[in-house]
Amino acid sequence: MGPISNHWLQGVQRCESPNHSDRPADTQPWLLVIHNISLPPGEYGGDWILDLFSNCLDPDFHPYFEGIADLKVSAHALIRRDGAVVQFVPFDKKAWHAGQSSYEGVASCNDFSIGVELEGCDTDSFTDAQYTTLAELTRCLFTYYPTLSPEHIAGHSDIAPGRKTDPGPYFDWARYKAAVV
Repeated sequence: MGPISNHWLQGVQRCESPNHSDRPADTQPWLLVIHNISLPPGEYGGDWILDLFSNCLDPDFHPYFEGIADLKVSAHALIRRDGAVVQFVPFDKKAWHAGQSSYEGVASCNDFSIGVELEGCDTDSFTDAQYTTLAELTRCLFTYYPTLSPEHIAGHSDIAPGRKTDPGPYFDWARYKAAVV
């Protein structure tokens, strides 16, 4: 993974999602939100996540897909199990990853956050490669966006409690934060 240039990571796969919009005027990202995702749930590999974020998920392929194929969602980046990164939305734009959310009393977290998905689920540990890549990506983001800081990193469950559970109980926050600072 290279540095960030013009709000895109260099040296990673790019799969541009239509599911984004402009941030409110004069808004810089100041919150980093960690998620998990697997499609179908609990299964890894394949391009189903890319298809979901690109609005071309086949609802007939798996029964679970019937209920999500019409969602208009995205994240800024995905970190696969092997540590490979896919970027969907430039970091200066608003990805549609958080939904109804609030952080420190400020609603609509998509407006001021960067969303990173880890390929995984609430019932599995994440890989060493994912932690390494997530720490590297976080340091890149901190360098490019001085408005981001280690004090403002949250899980999806933190900004949408009761509605979301990710990144889940197997995400090692202490390991991640120690690798970032």
